[in-house]
Amino acid sequence: MQFLKFATAVVLTLVLGYLAGTHQPLGTPIPALGPLFSPFTGFWRNAEPVGASPDMALSFPGLKARVEVVFDQRLVPHIFAENEEDAAFVMGYLAAKYRLWQMDIAIRATAGRLAEVAGERALERDRLQRRKGMLFAAENALEAWKRNPWEIGLIDAYTQGANAYIETLTPATYPVEFKLMGYEPEPWSPLKSAIFFKSMAETLSSRYDDLPATNARLALGDSLFQFLFPEYNPQQSPVIPAGHEWAFTPVPLERQQPASGEMIGQLIPHRQLEQPAENLGSNNWAIAGSKSITGHPMLCNDPHLKLSLPSIWYEVQIHTPSVNAYGVSFPGVPGILIGFNENTAWGVTNGSQDVLDWYRIQWANEQKDAYYYDGAARPADKVVEVIKVRGRSEPLLDTVRYTAWGPVVYEDPAQPYFDMAMRWVAHDKPEEKPFTEIGTFWQLMKSSSYDDYRKALEGFNNPIQNFIFAQKDGDIAITVNGHLPLKRPEQGRFVQEGASSGNAWFGFIPRDQMPSVRNPERGFVSSANQHSTDTSYPYYYNGYFDDYRGRFINRRLAEMDKISIQDMMGLQLENYSLKAEEALPLLLSLLDPAATGLLDRPEVKALQQWDYRYEKDAREPVLFELWLKEAHRATFDELLALQDSVDVLLPETWRFLNLLERYPAHTVFDRQDTPQIEKATDIVTQALEAALGQYDGISWAGYKDTRISHLANIPAFSRLHLQVGGSRDAPDAISEQNGPSWRMAVALGDEVEAYGVYPGGQSGNPGSPYYENMVDKWLAGEYYKLFFMKQADDRREPIRFTMSFEQTPGSQQ
Repeated sequence: MQFLKFATAVVLTLVLGYLAGTHQPLGTPIPALGPLFSPFTGFWRNAEPVGASPDMALSFPGLKARVEVVFDQRLVPHIFAENEEDAAFVMGYLAAKYRLWQMDIAIRATAGRLAEVAGERALERDRLQRRKGMLFAAENALEAWKRNPWEIGLIDAYTQGANAYIETLTPATYPVEFKLMGYEPEPWSPLKSAIFFKSMAETLSSRYDDLPATNARLALGDSLFQFLFPEYNPQQSPVIPAGHEWAFTPVPLERQQPASGEMIGQLIPHRQLEQPAENLGSNNWAIAGSKSITGHPMLCNDPHLKLSLPSIWYEVQIHTPSVNAYGVSFPGVPGILIGFNENTAWGVTNGSQDVLDWYRIQWANEQKDAYYYDGAARPADKVVEVIKVRGRSEPLLDTVRYTAWGPVVYEDPAQPYFDMAMRWVAHDKPEEKPFTEIGTFWQLMKSSSYDDYRKALEGFNNPIQNFIFAQKDGDIAITVNGHLPLKRPEQGRFVQEGASSGNAWFGFIPRDQMPSVRNPERGFVSSANQHSTDTSYPYYYNGYFDDYRGRFINRRLAEMDKISIQDMMGLQLENYSLKAEEALPLLLSLLDPAATGLLDRPEVKALQQWDYRYEKDAREPVLFELWLKEAHRATFDELLALQDSVDVLLPETWRFLNLLERYPAHTVFDRQDTPQIEKATDIVTQALEAALGQYDGISWAGYKDTRISHLANIPAFSRLHLQVGGSRDAPDAISEQNGPSWRMAVALGDEVEAYGVYPGGQSGNPGSPYYENMVDKWLAGEYYKLFFMKQADDRREPIRFTMSFEQTPGSQQ
């Protein structure tokens, strides 16, 4: 018996020792508990005091001169440097100090390296990222950065600064997520900055409908498909005002090889890759001095991205002899992407054009060593991806084949007929030019005139962005900027045959012919991810465009006059839905008059009195959304039935409402699961009955259930079940996981007056009081007045502490 007790104790000790010292034991996500709870290196070493921090003085050999950093009460650094490289160095140092794990995990997720730290459960995602060519895209970007000494100098300095901080770390001071996941920080590199930048290209410009659109057209026939899926909403209020005159001669679409075989003859079994959220987008607008109460222009921007902790943005001011700018940056990339200086303000929204097309590959042999291209077998370039997997002794080797179009992402040994390659602008190697995307933002940071703004845009290729601009003395402008493919009508709307170069793009729209407007007569410019132009624009483009926010914003700006900065912020916070304004009266008018029981329901009576605002405590938005969803689902039941086997496209909401209004007797409303022939009235009435059956009186905030999740989905590090209004179709486009990730309003003039807020905090450490300290203010629709410092000793607002950076004595550059 004594021996049995002893043996049991030994086994338990060994098991506990194994669990304490092993990360992800037995394939679970559990961290090694020993290091995590160690009094010397464990998680409690990451707790930060609430009180004031002492001033710090540091020295590094990579600096050229002294740099002063002043941290304000929100931990925003104001960097005062003697040159741009030193400013970039300190920016990199601070990004690593406050956001290192965020930088690391973003790179791993984009480049396909999560399995190194997360094990088998991340392997398939890593394989997909490798097949999508994300590292290939980043390498091409870095090669272009290296051509310009000024641009690569900034990136190298940023890298040196990040590594200067990383080199100070010990296991005790690692960010807590490294401890939880059981791995060590790696050095930063310029390639990692390129990967980070490409992660945003993936988020903003990798959406496609080629596969589901091809299947829908095959299922419906071309005539019905074109009827249900028109490419332009006639009610659209485009970015460039309708009626704009295009003062250029379009480039002719000519090539030696004619287009051939575009229509795929079979339903495509592949499922779409994970798509960016439908409501990723943004708002921006600028008003002329003639419409503002100050007589000077004002500018607003609120990018709508996935809400996360740590936040995607890091707030900063950079002051050098050549730059004095304030705004937000990406941790991992030097520069301010959205911001202002003493003379100008700028911002971006996503253009939403389709710049990713798919081509079916016809292999020349079973080994897939070559594919047919213009009548001949062309060798495929093979790249062997080495994927390290935690828990495996050997890495996984995965061969990715590259074609003239790009990497073969869809590859199925059982169905090689459907192997498809990706043609994506983000893969392209930038052309020779003085600077690229990083340089664009540094040039905007220095800008003082419209000409500076236009010059800055020349470096930017992808993702397509609506760059908005205002200058204190009067100019306002907006430009749809980047590499937009030259396509024939409907090219890229469906999967194309890859055996002919005749199906390739014709190049790119010349930059000086991209849609742009300066000082329009209406007194404002704006964008909200809607169509860039009306149908008079001489080039074809397709994409995924908003139909409501842009129209509402333009309507309100046209109505407003003597606009104050408070009015500008108020418009950002507007939760009025133009979609509801147009849809609800139509739905009510189509109810069967005999359905008096429905109309007498108190929920329906309340809906009839609704003001179309998505307030957090309102109940009416829930019933409206359920009703509209049920009506849409019942109308397109034939297409939905196919979705069990293949992906198919569904008509957009605006077109559905258009069908209800103009074609209420169309056969599209006839349900396939009933013997009678339904019309719009039947569908709408039945949909309301179904919606009422689901409706339980929950508030809009409760139904929407907005959350700001930690990047590793750790609930304790997240903000969940937030009580907040807003709607993806309103200017305040807060949905379940997406929304205004940075709200900024700038009034230009002799003195800049600017306000901003984002749903997070400057620190990425969950143990810091600055981790999510701005979330409650963001939820309440409140802003901080931004402290745009004039010099390092500016004390118009209280500060928290300072840091000084010196060149290490004896280390001359």
